[in-house]
Amino acid sequence: MVRISRFMLGCIVMSCSFSVLAQQPPAQQPVAQPPRVDDSTPSVEVPPPPVNATVEELERQGDVLRGEKAYLDSVDYYRAAMKKADTAVLHNKAGISYFQLYRDRDAKQEYVQALKLDKSYAEAYNNLGALYYRVQRYGPAVREYRKAISISETNASFHSNLGTAFFSQKNYSAATREYARAMELDPTVFEHQTSGGVAIRMISSNDMGHFHYVMAQMYGHREDQQHCRYYLTKANEEGYPIRDALHDGEFATLRKDPDFVAFVRSLKPPPTTE
Repeated sequence: MVRISRFMLGCIVMSCSFSVLAQQPPAQQPVAQPPRVDDSTPSVEVPPPPVNATVEELERQGDVLRGEKAYLDSVDYYRAAMKKADTAVLHNKAGISYFQLYRDRDAKQEYVQALKLDKSYAEAYNNLGALYYRVQRYGPAVREYRKAISISETNASFHSNLGTAFFSQKNYSAATREYARAMELDPTVFEHQTSGGVAIRMISSNDMGHFHYVMAQMYGHREDQQHCRYYLTKANEEGYPIRDALHDGEFATLRKDPDFVAFVRSLKPPPTTE
C-alpha cells in the first residue's frame, strides 16, 4: 500500500510520553501527545516495501518513516517485516504508529499482540498504559505502568508516567514518590518531557499549577535552584500560590540564599480576567 509521508509537523518529545521520551529509544516507547495528521496534505510518495528486503531493512525503513511522521507508511513496512519475522518489537512499533494517528483500537491490538509474543516486554506495558491514560482511564493506566516497572524498575520514564497517572487521580503523595524516583534515576527526565510528553501535556489545565509546584518542591529538595525557580515561575503563571515556598520544608536550604527569597517574593499572581 502506498501512502503519502508528512513533514514539518510540530516536533513532540516522546516520553514519554504520557512519551513520552532518552529513557527508551524513540523506536520503542511513545511518551508524547501526538499531533493529528492531516491526510489531505500530499508531500513525498513512498514506495511499497521491497519484497526482497530483509527484516532489518524493513524495520529500519519503518523507523525512518515514523520519524518523518509518515505513520501509515511505517506500518506498511513493519507489517512487511512481520511476514518474515513476527516479533514483539515490530508489533510494538506498529502500535506506536497507530497511537500517533489516534487509532487507539489498532494500537491496543498491536501492544496486546506484542505482549502475547513477549510477556516480559516492559515497553509494551508502558505504551498500553499511555493509551489508557490518553482516554483518561487512569486506573488501567496505573496497572499497566506498574507492570512495566515490575519488569524494568530502573526506567525513569515509567516512574514519571506512573506519577502522572497518580497525579491525575489526585493521589499527590504517590505521584510525588514516583516523580522523585524518576528524578533519582535520571535527573534530566522532566527536561525531556516538559515540552510535550504525554505525562505532562495530558494533565488538566486546572492541575498544571499544582504539578509545577510539586516539581519545584522536588528540585528545591535537591537544592537545584535553577530548575526550582523555573517551576515556581510556571506555577505562578498558572495562578498557584507559590508564596508557600517561603515556608515549605523542601525549600529550606534554598531560603538561606537571600536572592532566592527575593525571587519568590518578586513573583506576583497573574492578573485575573473578568
